[in-house]
Amino acid sequence: MEHRFEHLFSAQSDAYSANRPTYDRALFAWLAERSPATALAWDCGCGSGQATRDLAQCFERVIATDINAGQLSHAPELPNVDYRREPAEAVSIDDASVDLTFVAQALHWFDADRFYEEVRRVSKPRALLAVLSYNVCTISPELDALVWELYRDRVGPYWAAERRHVETGYADIPFPFETMEAPDAVLAVSWDMPRLLGYMESWSAVASYRRATGNDPVEAMREAFTQAWGEPGSCRRVAWPLTIKVGVVA
Repeated sequence: MEHRFEHLFSAQSDAYSANRPTYDRALFAWLAERSPATALAWDCGCGSGQATRDLAQCFERVIATDINAGQLSHAPELPNVDYRREPAEAVSIDDASVDLTFVAQALHWFDADRFYEEVRRVSKPRALLAVLSYNVCTISPELDALVWELYRDRVGPYWAAERRHVETGYADIPFPFETMEAPDAVLAVSWDMPRLLGYMESWSAVASYRRATGNDPVEAMREAFTQAWGEPGSCRRVAWPLTIKVGVVA
């Protein structure tokens, strides 16, 4: 059966793979230290593997799943990673085998109750479930205003309804596990302007806007971003507010 969101990121798989930010490697080491073992991690909703590489350095084996074939085709080939095209709610992972389930920027696409049941099935006793999300980036007041103009005013109507969960830091999605205080982690990069525009090209709402109108909303704002950016070729700090939830699976 085709999943409702199976093709949502297909059109911009290249942009997603090339331009999505990666996470603080110290977070993965922290999770590995607190997992019951480091034999197996499940990277659920792995996309094109933004977190998979770091998980593979901390765990002996990683099973990375996603429903989007285009995204998986861009994921890094690693000797200890097994990629599988499977929905989060029904995976071919053995019972009681997983030490850590990791979900980055994807929980809002899942049927949470069914996903949590699958987490309980595949997890070892006291395994961890770690869920991350990040909202709109910040750079500088002038550039932030342009980012918000694109996000809210131009492509706002084209975001899927589930995007609201990212905006609230998953506050409205139940998390029925014994929680563990997560470490402070920063999602920040040093990017030039083309990389920032490439990141915005990877937004699902941008792809939906293009399909509906035949126009490119990012390209339409390129000149405004160029003027606000300053020196051509210079890099700026781009940061995202990061939400981290860590639970212990009883």
